Amino acid sequence: MSKDIRVAATSKIWAFATGMLAICIPLSSVTRSGPILPLAAIAGAATGTYFVWRDDKQSQSLANSDPKQLEQRIANLETIVSDREFELERKIKQLESKD
Repeated sequence: MSKDIRVAATSKIWAFATGMLAICIPLSSVTRSGPILPLAAIAGAATGTYFVWRDDKQSQSLANSDPKQLEQRIANLETIVSDREFELERKIKQLESKD
């Protein structure tokens, strides 16, 4: 079994694409859409494969960064979410008091 998760993701993408093609080809003749449905399935699988295999510098930098930095980033995101939640609750109370 391969240790690279990209291989497993790619095989699943194309397995689903093959299933979609098995459905789309007969369906395209019934709906008279021509090759649009099968081409859309192939284009979707190709796009998915591209994004799985592209060289994403940001993902690599996050994976290689210091755990303390990641914990700080998570804490910052939690603070942002908490502030937004507090603001939404305040607005809801204002709307309820107007009624």
